[in-house]
Amino acid sequence: MNGDWLLRGRDGRLSVYQSSGDAVLCRAERAPGGPWDDARKVGGEQKLLPVLAVGQGADGYAHLVAWRPTVQGEAGLVHSTHFRARLAALDWNPVGHPNKKGDRTGTPAVAVDAEGRAHVFVRNKGGGVSMLAQKEKGGWEPWQDIQGKDVQDGLAAVTGESGRIELYAAVPEGLLYWRQEEPGARPVLAQSLKAPVRPGTLYALATSPASTTLYYTGTGGELWAWRPGGEPVALLPSAGHGPVAAVRCELDGHDCTLLAQRSASGRVAFAAYPTELESAGAWWTESGPQLTVDARVSLGTDADGRVVAATLSPSTGTLLLTRRKDEPGLALEAWRAV
Repeated sequence: MNGDWLLRGRDGRLSVYQSSGDAVLCRAERAPGGPWDDARKVGGEQKLLPVLAVGQGADGYAHLVAWRPTVQGEAGLVHSTHFRARLAALDWNPVGHPNKKGDRTGTPAVAVDAEGRAHVFVRNKGGGVSMLAQKEKGGWEPWQDIQGKDVQDGLAAVTGESGRIELYAAVPEGLLYWRQEEPGARPVLAQSLKAPVRPGTLYALATSPASTTLYYTGTGGELWAWRPGGEPVALLPSAGHGPVAAVRCELDGHDCTLLAQRSASGRVAFAAYPTELESAGAWWTESGPQLTVDARVSLGTDADGRVVAATLSPSTGTLLLTRRKDEPGLALEAWRAV
């Protein structure tokens, strides 16, 4: 999966999305903070390939993007909108292929602008990035090639506090960064950074009105933070493999960024520091039971503004959840199976 799969809807209820076999499943709270429904299929009966991208707009709507098989050896992308977690999602809508037709070209990424328009990004056959954007009044703009070369899988799309879309990608020599100069404009390749980057470890977060921060793991195992226009900062050694999850939250009256990652020991490791103040330092603290190797971690906040962490193990279907306690510091409730 690509993107935050633990979401809070406009009604305050939490939901979780996952790719499962040839379908996408959703589980949701029956009421904010209450018990959860059983997992159910979303988007109709369309058979899907096992890949999912998730994005959410300021309106709380979830946008889901997946690949579906078409003819032998070929696939196409489909999109669905989920307005409320306990309502049926719209049926999967075919949105085409970055090269008109062919097999899968990469894992998609999706971000939603201030007007609620989904922007879908995916690597194309030429090794660059193609984008598809919704029109404000329905339908989709044509596919656009937004350049790039030798782009590796694992794009990180993010919506800044301005409501404009930004995109990060890893390439053999470092990182590429695209941004929208104006709302609704085509993102332009704005900067490249030479850096040793481990593919598949990118995660982007809006951290101020002017900036987004990209977190990635270097080839030496360090977790780095980079804001375009500046230099990357080594934050701390990576706790494990794969990308971190991150969320902005208030801790003891301070604007902080909380990071989470499945650690090498198999548990969830957390680290927090004042937002955009990497020089303050951070350190990992492990929590919860040992997880399967394929377990993923996602962070969010609930209807009361408390931090929520979830882990999902695709091989077992196990979903675990914890919340921050109502006390100083980052004390968490006991992890529980949902």
